Amino acid sequence: MAGIRCKNVVKYELDSIGVYYCSVDLGQVELKDDITAGQRTQLIAALSKQGLELMDDKKAIAIEKIKNVIVEMVHYADEMPKTKNSVYIAEKLNHDYTYLSNLFSEVTGITIEQYIIVHKIERVKELLLYDELSLTQISYKLGYSSAAHLSSQFKKITGLTPSFFKNRKNKRFNKFENV
Repeated sequence: MAGIRCKNVVKYELDSIGVYYCSVDLGQVELKDDITAGQRTQLIAALSKQGLELMDDKKAIAIEKIKNVIVEMVHYADEMPKTKNSVYIAEKLNHDYTYLSNLFSEVTGITIEQYIIVHKIERVKELLLYDELSLTQISYKLGYSSAAHLSSQFKKITGLTPSFFKNRKNKRFNKFENV
């Protein structure tokens, strides 16, 4: 949802300063013509007001693309891809995974796999709070080998077991219901 909003904001801002574009995608705009210095300044200011920024650094752009692929994969796909994460990311970005992995680690200080795990755990939290799927179903949906593996990783990252996390949420809501 945030990706669509960002693209719409960028399109609106480009239109309002008279910059013509062929396409707008997450982290990338293909312009029909060169942009003037004045338009560039206006665009930077307009995007900044919307909480967005114009990125020129190729490394920063590549990192954003990697992050976007991971967020789409974990949060918006119905299930995790059947291929290895490394293959999926390399194919989506049309780059060698070793290059992407080294760049990501160099710039962010964590590996792509660690970033994926953090996002998967955040997704697990969401799904636990929705209370529509069992832990086994969640583990399958997110590509874990078992609910035990998911539980182990969840505890390692959050310090809590999934059931404790879920019960804590339920207790919090029960307190408010009695007020």
